[in-house]
Amino acid sequence: MPPGKWTFITNHGLVLSYIYRNPRSTAREIANHVGITERTTHKIISDLEAAGYIQRYRSGRRNVYRVDPHLPLRHHTMQDISVVELLEAIASSEDRPPGSHSPEAEAGTLAR
Repeated sequence: MPPGKWTFITNHGLVLSYIYRNPRSTAREIANHVGITERTTHKIISDLEAAGYIQRYRSGRRNVYRVDPHLPLRHHTMQDISVVELLEAIASSEDRPPGSHSPEAEAGTLAR
Protein backbone atom coordinates (compact mmCIF):
# COMPACT_ATOMS: atom_id res chain seq x y z
CA MET A 1 0.00 0.00 0.00
CA PRO A 2 1.48 3.41 -0.94
CA PRO A 3 2.42 5.74 1.95
CA GLY A 4 -0.38 7.94 3.20
CA LYS A 5 -3.09 5.50 2.13
CA TRP A 6 -5.54 4.10 4.64
CA THR A 7 -8.03 1.26 4.68
CA PHE A 8 -11.39 0.67 6.35
CA ILE A 9 -10.47 -2.72 7.81
CA THR A 10 -7.66 -2.95 10.40
CA ASN A 11 -4.96 -5.60 10.32
CA HIS A 12 -6.80 -7.38 13.14
CA GLY A 13 -9.92 -7.53 10.97
CA LEU A 14 -7.94 -8.74 7.95
CA VAL A 15 -6.20 -11.47 9.96
CA LEU A 16 -9.50 -12.60 11.47
CA SER A 17 -11.11 -12.66 8.03
CA TYR A 18 -8.26 -14.72 6.57
CA ILE A 19 -8.37 -17.19 9.47
CA TYR A 20 -12.16 -17.49 9.08
CA ARG A 21 -11.73 -18.49 5.44
CA ASN A 22 -8.50 -20.48 5.93
CA PRO A 23 -8.51 -22.05 9.42
CA ARG A 24 -5.47 -24.27 8.72
CA SER A 25 -3.23 -21.47 7.45
CA THR A 26 0.21 -20.71 8.86
CA ALA A 27 1.27 -17.36 10.29
CA ARG A 28 3.52 -16.93 7.24
CA GLU A 29 0.59 -17.47 4.87
CA ILE A 30 -1.55 -15.03 6.83
CA ALA A 31 1.24 -12.44 6.93
CA ASN A 32 1.89 -12.73 3.19
CA HIS A 33 -1.80 -12.36 2.36
CA VAL A 34 -2.41 -9.40 4.67
CA GLY A 35 0.92 -7.71 3.91
CA ILE A 36 2.33 -7.60 7.44
CA THR A 37 5.26 -9.30 9.17
CA GLU A 38 5.02 -12.73 10.75
CA ARG A 39 5.84 -11.16 14.11
CA THR A 40 2.90 -8.77 13.77
CA THR A 41 0.69 -11.66 12.69
CA HIS A 42 1.62 -13.66 15.81
CA LYS A 43 0.82 -10.63 17.99
CA ILE A 44 -2.56 -10.16 16.31
CA ILE A 45 -3.37 -13.88 16.65
CA SER A 46 -2.52 -13.64 20.36
CA ASP A 47 -4.75 -10.56 20.72
CA LEU A 48 -7.66 -12.30 18.96
CA GLU A 49 -7.19 -15.43 21.05
CA ALA A 50 -7.00 -13.49 24.34
CA ALA A 51 -10.22 -11.65 23.45
CA GLY A 52 -11.99 -14.94 22.63
CA TYR A 53 -12.49 -14.27 18.93
CA ILE A 54 -10.44 -17.31 17.93
CA GLN A 55 -9.32 -20.55 19.51
CA ARG A 56 -6.11 -22.27 18.48
CA TYR A 57 -5.74 -26.06 18.32
CA ARG A 58 -2.81 -28.24 17.33
CA SER A 59 -3.13 -30.73 14.48
CA GLY A 60 0.21 -32.47 14.19
CA ARG A 61 2.75 -29.70 13.74
CA ARG A 62 0.21 -27.12 12.59
CA ASN A 63 -2.21 -24.79 14.29
CA VAL A 64 -5.87 -24.92 13.36
CA TYR A 65 -8.05 -21.96 14.24
CA ARG A 66 -11.75 -21.63 14.99
CA VAL A 67 -13.57 -18.31 14.95
CA ASP A 68 -16.35 -17.60 17.43
CA PRO A 69 -18.88 -15.95 15.10
CA HIS A 70 -21.29 -14.91 17.83
CA LEU A 71 -19.12 -12.38 19.64
CA PRO A 72 -19.97 -8.74 19.06
CA LEU A 73 -17.64 -6.28 17.39
CA ARG A 74 -15.46 -4.47 19.93
CA HIS A 75 -16.25 -0.83 19.21
CA HIS A 76 -18.93 0.50 21.56
CA THR A 77 -21.03 1.80 18.64
CA MET A 78 -20.95 -1.57 16.84
CA GLN A 79 -21.64 -4.04 19.63
CA ASP A 80 -25.00 -5.00 18.16
CA ILE A 81 -23.17 -6.50 15.14
CA SER A 82 -21.69 -9.99 15.40
CA VAL A 83 -18.27 -10.90 14.05
CA VAL A 84 -19.76 -13.24 11.46
CA GLU A 85 -21.81 -10.39 9.98
CA LEU A 86 -18.61 -8.44 9.36
CA LEU A 87 -16.73 -11.48 8.06
CA GLU A 88 -19.53 -12.37 5.65
CA ALA A 89 -19.74 -8.78 4.44
CA ILE A 90 -16.04 -8.55 3.59
CA ALA A 91 -15.62 -12.05 2.15
CA SER A 92 -16.06 -12.40 -1.59
CA SER A 93 -18.36 -15.22 -2.66
CA GLU A 94 -15.52 -17.59 -3.65
CA ASP A 95 -13.75 -16.99 -0.33
CA ARG A 96 -16.71 -17.87 1.90
CA PRO A 97 -16.53 -21.19 3.73
CA PRO A 98 -18.86 -23.87 2.31
CA GLY A 99 -22.34 -23.66 3.84
CA SER A 100 -21.58 -20.37 5.59
CA HIS A 101 -25.09 -19.09 4.85
CA SER A 102 -26.89 -22.03 6.40
CA PRO A 103 -27.41 -21.82 10.18
CA GLU A 104 -26.78 -25.54 10.65
CA ALA A 105 -23.39 -25.54 8.88
CA GLU A 106 -20.92 -23.02 10.25
CA ALA A 107 -17.62 -24.25 8.84
CA GLY A 108 -14.64 -22.91 10.73
CA THR A 109 -16.74 -21.60 13.61
CA LEU A 110 -17.49 -22.59 17.18
CA ALA A 111 -20.79 -24.10 18.20
CA ARG A 112 -23.14 -21.83 20.10
